Amino acid sequence: MAREQHRELLIYARVLTRNEEQSRDLVQESFVAAWQHMDRFDVSKDVGPWLRGIVRNKWKEMLRKASWQVALDDDGLEALESGLLGWQELRRDGGPGVFVKLEGCLEKLPEGLSASVQQFYYEEKSSEEAAASLDIASGTLRKRLERARQALRDCLAK
Repeated sequence: MAREQHRELLIYARVLTRNEEQSRDLVQESFVAAWQHMDRFDVSKDVGPWLRGIVRNKWKEMLRKASWQVALDDDGLEALESGLLGWQELRRDGGPGVFVKLEGCLEKLPEGLSASVQQFYYEEKSSEEAAASLDIASGTLRKRLERARQALRDCLAK
């Protein structure tokens, strides 16, 4: 269960926190909470929404404790959840599959953009670690990731 959901939950947490380290902590805390409360999970339902609910609740708890400003309101969270459910349906139904399509789009990226995406998102290195590994400045990495995300959005939209 954890391996299947980890990447999606990490992406979801990054959208919520806008911080790599906090998103990792948030997902880890959520998995611990899920494990502790596994008896509350209805096995006849999909585990993804249940885990995202835990992530969302842990994030709100984190915001309350730190008195941070909420970046997304409930409508924004519902829109995000709706989008994730759509992705899951595509994967489950054997349709074009957004992740299969994403892999194809990743293969079309130029080497510099592809390597940046690989280091940051797949190997989950911090921006400093990824930039050092690629022997580039952190600002260059951020720009490459920005260009890669736009190229991937364009590719997925086709």
